[in-house]
Amino acid sequence: MASDIQSVLVEAATADPDGISTAAAVGNNANLVIGGALADGGSVTFDEPRNVTILSAGDDSGISFTVTGTDEQNAAQTETISGADSDTATGSKFFATVTQIAAVGNPAGNVSAGSGTSVAAPMYQGRMRLRGIYAVNTGTAGTITFREGSGTGSIRMQFNTVASANTTQYPDIPDDGILFKDGGFVTYTQTALSSLTVFYEG
Repeated sequence: MASDIQSVLVEAATADPDGISTAAAVGNNANLVIGGALADGGSVTFDEPRNVTILSAGDDSGISFTVTGTDEQNAAQTETISGADSDTATGSKFFATVTQIAAVGNPAGNVSAGSGTSVAAPMYQGRMRLRGIYAVNTGTAGTITFREGSGTGSIRMQFNTVASANTTQYPDIPDDGILFKDGGFVTYTQTALSSLTVFYEG
């Protein structure tokens, strides 16, 4: 009998701190220019849904930045990220696309925006049963989390990677697999995982 098991490869590119918008002065309550290396036609589509970072050259701790785009389920989304003082401010929401970043206030110096290291990769956006996982480690240990429905949904499984570059892990999955009624997402830090192959029935 033919197998119904399918696979998907998850690989996230290295974070790019100015991939959305390169360092430039931004006017009071104005938009950043979306023209970094990840941009195409004034917007960004990430390789995998991930968080957004804002780097301020001056003290922007008294203002904020509003990021507009779509989330890991392709629904419209915004996030307000508080500015940092000569440092990087890190968003917590997952964006599949970014179409606008607006300064809410008057930035003190140059501002750039890019992709962060937090990733929420879709495995299958429908009813699915997780059957197996094949992970390739990096030199940094981390936690891989399998969630139902979204990048912040209920946790169905977790496992820890090891700090040993290019080694592999093939964690055991129960014989009947793990059911995700509303689709499955895997969340992780990009620095802790080289690649992940997910085997599933959908």
